[in-house]
Amino acid sequence: MTLANTPLENAPLGQRSDTPTHYDPRLLFPIPRHMARDGLQLGASLPFMGADFWTGYELGWLNRKGKPQVGILQVTVPCETPFIVESKSFKLYLNSFNNHRVDSADAIAQLIDADINPVLWGGAAPQARAIVKVITPEQFENQRFGTLQGFNLDRLDIDVEAPHNDPTQLRVIENEGVVEETLHSNLLRALCRVTGQPDWGSVQIDYIGKPIDQACLLRYLIGFRDQQEFHEPLAERIFVDVLRQCQPSKLRVKIQFTRRGGMDINPVRQNFPGAMMAMPRLARQ
Repeated sequence: MTLANTPLENAPLGQRSDTPTHYDPRLLFPIPRHMARDGLQLGASLPFMGADFWTGYELGWLNRKGKPQVGILQVTVPCETPFIVESKSFKLYLNSFNNHRVDSADAIAQLIDADINPVLWGGAAPQARAIVKVITPEQFENQRFGTLQGFNLDRLDIDVEAPHNDPTQLRVIENEGVVEETLHSNLLRALCRVTGQPDWGSVQIDYIGKPIDQACLLRYLIGFRDQQEFHEPLAERIFVDVLRQCQPSKLRVKIQFTRRGGMDINPVRQNFPGAMMAMPRLARQ
């Protein structure tokens, strides 16, 4: 894959990087969402709403006396932002707090909020701000594991020859009535767009419409094993493919990726109003 003359050419991902020694918001590296969306031919308006839920498990800083502090960072990024932040640059940015003295976890959250929103919106006035929260050690015991809902597609005993991603293999069962159904799989895997390293995830699909052929859906999801894509665009591609091929009246796609470098990214895309809370952390995360 050639990265020359693309916004990824100078991204930190895939390059040797030293651990930052001082706080530096310039480490945040924006990537335009249109890089992936142009290929989906979405038109003038997005066919979905949603958010990307980031969890950073390696957040640390110093209090005013120089004593190390730790927390879990949660960031909710609206899918309307014109940019995402390249994940390695965000990890480096978080590491830049390691020797930085601040008053409290709330002060860290406010600083991250002030740094990240201009990057996500390309300097324009935010239409909807990313929400930043820091979970302190006193709150760790309140963090709970969750489980995926609905029918587990992985139970299907299917033949999978050479996995390849082809949205036209998605189909519905035409002679059956409309259903409201939730399906999930833990077998989602894709490759990093820059490094080619694997990214593992669990996907949950909620929909109302003609019943989706479950074996075809599972083969489609497995077909991403050798595809290179970032987390957020992958969720959007799955959403768009299912919407176009199966035409459900309501559709929600949630993906919970396992963490890399102390951070996981969990995109949610849906075509109806409603709460888009991050799902509880799965055992794999």
